[in-house]
Amino acid sequence: MEIKTFADLIDWTRQLHAHLARCLKESAGQHSNERASALLDYISAHESLLEKAVAEYEKQADPKAMQTRLYDYGAHKPIESNRTCDIRYRDLDFAGIEKEIFDFHDQVMDLYDSLIGKAEIPEAKSLLEDLKSLEEHEAMRLARQIGRMDDV
Repeated sequence: MEIKTFADLIDWTRQLHAHLARCLKESAGQHSNERASALLDYISAHESLLEKAVAEYEKQADPKAMQTRLYDYGAHKPIESNRTCDIRYRDLDFAGIEKEIFDFHDQVMDLYDSLIGKAEIPEAKSLLEDLKSLEEHEAMRLARQIGRMDDV
């Protein structure tokens, strides 16, 4: 997907979470370890909720911000979207899955962070800050839940 505006960026982020949710769900059904399968299933559900939250930003965001062009997006190292649907999830152990998922979320937050400083209008900056905050809070919530699963 070519990202030219903030609307494209948000839509791409939403699609990325949806894609990850589907892939994790598929991997959960194929994983031989029950604990890892449960983790994949949980993260899949979490990613589906995150997709819906990002979709709400698409609906409610300031139209002026949404149509603002992103000139510096191409300078940012792209998120490795091929990692979001990879057969290796079914081969990773609990810790490996956890590492991959948090690395993915860190990449999304790094992208938002790099674009915040380059936002040309306050509405776009605010939108990016809100999206980054959403990602941060959801990553923290996910970390707490995974920590609880790891304790079991």
